[in-house]
Amino acid sequence: MAGGITDTGELYSPYVGLVYMFNLIVGTGALTMPKAFATAGWLVSLILLMFLGFMSYMTTTFVVEAMAAANAQLRWKRMEKRKEDDEDEDSSSGVSDSDVLLQDGYERAETRPILSVQRRGSANIFEITERVEMGQMASMFFNKVGVNLFYFCIIIYLYGDLAIYAAAVPVSLMQVTCSVTGNHSCSVGDSTKYNDTDKCWGPIRRIDAYRLYLAAFTLLLGPFTFFNVQKTKYLQIMTSLMRWIAFILMIILALIRISRGQAEGHPSMAQLSGIRNLFGVCVYSFMCQHSLPSLITPISKKKHVNKLVLLDYILILAFYSLLSFTAIYCFRNDTLMDMYTLNFTNCEIISVAFIRYFLGLFPVFTISTNFPIIAVTLRNNWKTLFHREGGTYPWVVDRIVFPAITLIPPVLVAFCTHDLESLVGITGAYAGNGIQYLIPAFLAYCSRKDTQLVFGSGTVNKHLSPFRHSFWIVFVLIWGFSCFVFVTANIVLSESKL
Repeated sequence: MAGGITDTGELYSPYVGLVYMFNLIVGTGALTMPKAFATAGWLVSLILLMFLGFMSYMTTTFVVEAMAAANAQLRWKRMEKRKEDDEDEDSSSGVSDSDVLLQDGYERAETRPILSVQRRGSANIFEITERVEMGQMASMFFNKVGVNLFYFCIIIYLYGDLAIYAAAVPVSLMQVTCSVTGNHSCSVGDSTKYNDTDKCWGPIRRIDAYRLYLAAFTLLLGPFTFFNVQKTKYLQIMTSLMRWIAFILMIILALIRISRGQAEGHPSMAQLSGIRNLFGVCVYSFMCQHSLPSLITPISKKKHVNKLVLLDYILILAFYSLLSFTAIYCFRNDTLMDMYTLNFTNCEIISVAFIRYFLGLFPVFTISTNFPIIAVTLRNNWKTLFHREGGTYPWVVDRIVFPAITLIPPVLVAFCTHDLESLVGITGAYAGNGIQYLIPAFLAYCSRKDTQLVFGSGTVNKHLSPFRHSFWIVFVLIWGFSCFVFVTANIVLSESKL
């Protein structure tokens, strides 16, 4: 995520890219959405979900535009370097106009008309052929303060991600195993409300079981933070297949109960007190901007990429709505779990033991495969943030300190709380807000300004966002900063009432 330019990799069709983006966006956040829907009311939830989906689509087009601008600048710099080398061979005078080509990569020499660069390849100058990660784009288009703020935001988001993952796995294991071994066999999703101090196994309380599972999770997956890991193609296929099976199963099972007249849910239209968590959950559930370079660059034909992304968002919006509405009408508000899969571990909901355990343990398998990857990404972002040109880290700092500061904070957060709805809500409302709204808007603004400076005022980026008017950038920035204020005020008011 922090890296520079990497190989594009094997190309795939636009429709394969559409599927990859769907799989990336529809993840852990979707499992916490039904409860957030129930607490905020179905009408408020639907309106906010549609609006935030639209905002996420807009900022996705901003990132694609910035990727094209970054590719154009990299391509132009190579062309200028080639021309400089040619001039050095033809002349022994020692000074060429390319020596004053750019200062900090953005000021061009007045002696060389930039239109000559465009004439040599204007049709392809903005083609997205190289993968430029968001960290590299921030370094190209932002000043030093902007780059540091970018890394701060991405690091906080990744910490939130790891805390959510570290809590979700032990919660699922605790709920499943404590129900099976306790007096309420397979009653995770019934009307019984469990406290952390309730017994799990003999003298072991539920909270003790949760922390034991958290310790085991940390010991098993934590060491991967100290090494390099990569997601394999087959692992991605397996987790995607499990995700599809689990989500479709939950929708079908909820629809069956509703059709049989066994629905228990009576959701309200609006509850303003639940908007804060719903906002964070929705932002988190539409998050893909930080991974767009890896998704968009390998697409073979990018002519209609914005239309394909729009289609993806429409499908995801429909999927989230179907999942959430079937959930809030199938189950009572007070019985919906933070992790929606746990509602289906009740014998009354489904009598087939294999399906109960599959859904109950679904987060364990899928999240466990992602945790080491996110941890290594966060560790690398820390290294990039403190990296100095030409410098190297001592072995202890590189192999011990950076992995430790990556792993310990999220585990401590998960040790203190397993309230997944709040963890997802806060991560989405703060760090997710910055990554999904503010950073893409600033990337679009700065990349447009630099493109006009480098290539001239008449240059048109072929991947220019449909929201090309500067009004939309201002609108996104105002919305993003307003969300920070709203969420903070809501938290302060909620705490003061307590």
